[in-house]
Amino acid sequence: MDSPKKIRVLIVDDSLLFREKVRELMSKDPGMEIVAVAANPFEARDKILETRPDVITCDVEMPLMNGIEFVRQLLPQYFVPVVMVSSVSGKVFEALEAGAIDFVAKPDTGSPRDVGAFIQALTQKIRVAATVKAARPGRERPRPRVPVSLPQDAGRIIAIGASTGGTEAISSILCALPPTVPGIVVVQHIPPVFSAMFAQRLDSETPLRVREARTGDFVERGSVLVAPGDRHLRIKKIGGRYQAECFEAPKVSGHCPSVDVLFESVAREAGGGAIGILLTGMGHDGAKGLLDIRRKGGRTIGQDEASCVVYGMPKAAFDIGAVETQAALGSIPQLLVNRLS
Repeated sequence: MDSPKKIRVLIVDDSLLFREKVRELMSKDPGMEIVAVAANPFEARDKILETRPDVITCDVEMPLMNGIEFVRQLLPQYFVPVVMVSSVSGKVFEALEAGAIDFVAKPDTGSPRDVGAFIQALTQKIRVAATVKAARPGRERPRPRVPVSLPQDAGRIIAIGASTGGTEAISSILCALPPTVPGIVVVQHIPPVFSAMFAQRLDSETPLRVREARTGDFVERGSVLVAPGDRHLRIKKIGGRYQAECFEAPKVSGHCPSVDVLFESVAREAGGGAIGILLTGMGHDGAKGLLDIRRKGGRTIGQDEASCVVYGMPKAAFDIGAVETQAALGSIPQLLVNRLS
C-alpha cells in the first residue's frame, strides 16, 4: 500500500537561525517534506520553479521585498498557497488581503513551549492550505444595492462565524452593509491580540462601529462585536437587549472562541429574531449551532463552495440541514438585507 503523499513546503524567511529551526522541527512531521528554504522573495522565486512546492511559508517583514508584496506578485503568475509568519502586527491583514491563505504568529524563540506551539499551529495551517485548489488574487468587494435604512426591530441580531479565509470574507460583507443594520456578533478563529487588531481594521474600513467584545457590552444597532482570540463569546437577552459575555473555557468543536458557542446562545436568546451566517473555514465548528438557530425559527445562510477558501464549515452545516440558503460571498450582503427588510 502506497504511503500518503507528503506536503511539499518551501520556507521563506530572512533569518537563517529561524528558517533552519523551522526546517528542523517540521521535518520531524511524517506528512511534511521541506523541499527548500529561501532567505528572500527573489531567491524564493527560483526555488518555486525548481521544487514546485505545495505550500509556501513566508515571513511578513523581509529586506529587498516584504512578504506582502511577494504575495501580490506571486499569485498572478502561478498559484501556490501561502501561510504568512508574522510578528504581532496589523500588516498580516494586508497579506491576507493580497491573497495569503492564513497566518501564524512568530513565537518567542527563547521559549521551547512557544516554539512547539508555533510549529503545531504552522503544520496545521499548512495542511489546510494544501487543500486549497484555486488562486486568491485579492479581496473580493461586492457592491450590492442596500437601502439607506432598515426597519427598526430590537429583537433582531446577526451572528457570523468563520475560520480560514474568514477575515477577508467578513470584511467583504461588512463593507457592503448599511450603518442601520441590526447588531452583529462575530467569531473568527484568530490568535489573541490579532483579534483586537482585526476589529480595529474592520472599524476603519467599514461603515459600522466595530470593537473586540468585552463582557457587559450591548449588541447595538450598527455595531459589531468580535470575539477575543482566546475566549468564547455568547450573548444573553437582558431587558429586550442583547449583552455579550466573554469567558475562558475549554475548546468547543476544536476551538476557542467557538462559533458553536456563539450560535447556540444566539439561538437560545434570540430565536426567530436571529440570522446566522457561516463562512469559509476548515472543520465543523458552527454547524450544530447554525442548526440550532434554524430550529428555533431563525434564518440561516451558508457560503457556497465556489467562493470559499476552504469549504469545510459551511459544508458540514449544509450536510446536516442547517443551511436555509447557500450563497456566494458576493451575494450574501444583499441576501442579508433582504431578510431584514
